[in-house]
Amino acid sequence: MITPALPPSPRPCGQSGTGADDESITAWALAARSGDADAVDHFVRALHRDVRHYVTFLGADPQSADDLTQDTFLRALGSLHRFEGRSSARTWLLSIARRAVIDSIRHSSSRPRLSATDDWEAAAERAQPRGLPGFDDGIALAELLDTLPDDRREAFVLTQILGLPYAEAAHVSHCPVGTVRSRVARARTSLIEWLSDAEDVTQVAAAA
Repeated sequence: MITPALPPSPRPCGQSGTGADDESITAWALAARSGDADAVDHFVRALHRDVRHYVTFLGADPQSADDLTQDTFLRALGSLHRFEGRSSARTWLLSIARRAVIDSIRHSSSRPRLSATDDWEAAAERAQPRGLPGFDDGIALAELLDTLPDDRREAFVLTQILGLPYAEAAHVSHCPVGTVRSRVARARTSLIEWLSDAEDVTQVAAAA
């Protein structure tokens, strides 16, 4: 039986998937500018999971998530000399990831499609991060998020999954904070309705 629930943020806002806080990550990014190899390693390890989740759920082909994550870090490491710490390194990096996804989508749309054999549901299931709370019995978070408009999905992923503060999510998305809050609220409403419908269908099937 499905027990629907929206996923809470998996960690406190401002904390990466490795447990490092934004201040530490930003310090590593600044140290990496001068060629500190250990700082580069810490920086990449601290934010790799966030970047991969973001590019996966932003709407790009899930099978391209690894390539887009690598592209994001290559762009970032090549631009570290311009990073001055005015925003957190995480916000700065996710802005780069967003541009990488947009560039990838534009590039893909400019090429003729040779095959339509990719199975989106299978790809989404393979890309589904394991261990996220709130989704039981094989319900893929990627599938739920795919039902949302692009702008609402992005706002939800940034704030509710990656744990970015609303102000930083607004910076990444290039829109006002109030717009981000509105998009998240609408996304949550849509997901609750989707999960409620799924629960109703499951109960009917079980009673049949």
